[in-house]
Amino acid sequence: MRVGRTVLGGTLLAALSLGLLLGPAPGFRAAFAGAPGDGAAEGVTEREILIGMSAAFKGPSRALGSELYRGSMAYLTEVNRTGGVHGRTITLKAYDDGYQPGPAVTNTLRLMLEDRVFVLFDYVGTPTVTRVLPLLKKYEPLHFLLFFPFSGAQPQREPPYDRYAFNLRASYHEETAGLVENFVGQGRTRVAVFYQADAYGRSGWVGVRAVLARQNSKPVGEATYARGAKYTESFDRQVAILQEARPDVIIAVGAYAACAGFVRDARRAGLDVPIANVSFVGSESMLALLLETGRADGRDYTRGLVNSQVVPSYESVDLPAVREYRELMARHDPKPPANLMDPDYRALPYSFVGLEGFLNAKLLVEILKRLGDRPTRARVGPTVEGIRDLDLGTGQPISFGPQRNQGSDTIYYTTVKDGRFVALHDWKEWAK
Repeated sequence: MRVGRTVLGGTLLAALSLGLLLGPAPGFRAAFAGAPGDGAAEGVTEREILIGMSAAFKGPSRALGSELYRGSMAYLTEVNRTGGVHGRTITLKAYDDGYQPGPAVTNTLRLMLEDRVFVLFDYVGTPTVTRVLPLLKKYEPLHFLLFFPFSGAQPQREPPYDRYAFNLRASYHEETAGLVENFVGQGRTRVAVFYQADAYGRSGWVGVRAVLARQNSKPVGEATYARGAKYTESFDRQVAILQEARPDVIIAVGAYAACAGFVRDARRAGLDVPIANVSFVGSESMLALLLETGRADGRDYTRGLVNSQVVPSYESVDLPAVREYRELMARHDPKPPANLMDPDYRALPYSFVGLEGFLNAKLLVEILKRLGDRPTRARVGPTVEGIRDLDLGTGQPISFGPQRNQGSDTIYYTTVKDGRFVALHDWKEWAK
């Protein structure tokens, strides 16, 4: 069976999605590789490097994929405008998966086997990434690697899949540990958890339980919701469950539509304890929903919110990377591909998700530069592992190594002031 651009259509992709355990057919690797020296088979030509992305561009989590893509494209567009990398422009091929595992698998097979990208990049979400990782293991002879997924979950950080992915961001375990420790330090020891009922939510839930266990404690209450929940849905049931537990802080591990709906209903029910979200939530999109509802209801739904972040605030213009991000977003105003855009989606001028995408692209370009003018997939991993103390302009150097596939451990904290998220430096002052 010859697998190539002209043969591998939707039917075959579907069959591969259902039969991953069968592995590549005999002779597959040789057929896929093309002729000796055929760089196009590895996503590289004399003029282009092709990278591939699967993310949510439509549906309740559309802002996450859209803003991650826009942030990355702000940097990649500038790199291409100024000559590319070793004379090659970088093309980001993106597909929508709606934040659903099945489409993410299909998209990944298409990117690897039909589009023949050089690397996978900017994937969004734990439930999608965890389903894609076995693909990378199964097709290990082709040396595909996943770079900088928008997920702080453990599967791509631990064996057996850590060797197939590189993470820039800190983990959910680190985010939740930091949140809990700071709240406990303020005397808020009755910690409850609201989380998405899937691999992402469970990863954050495990992180909360782990840090509490070190203090001989555990969550006083737990409530879940189904992935894909919309802001218009009611979260009264989850609020009632947690109200009964009498928490003095709630850690939320979810996406922006559901988390905003939970905050709205919690405040309406009189549950006024602090609610903290992790970075994946999509801070600006959550805040926009709460501000709009607050204006309609004549009340403040943003009081007592804290979000952990894995990148600095885009208001921190003293940082070179932030200044560069803001400048290039304004200069290029990147848009998602037309076929992936929801017509009613309103792009954000700046966002934490967008800044993360920008830093992802900046680091990827640095890797491509270090590969030289004859890049191959087989050399990518060792090249990344050689990165030490690289500052992307945030003042927080990142490092990788043979036993380290996560570049940064830094956590930042933000809270809402005057209708926007601002850096939170003094927890004692905030607690007042």
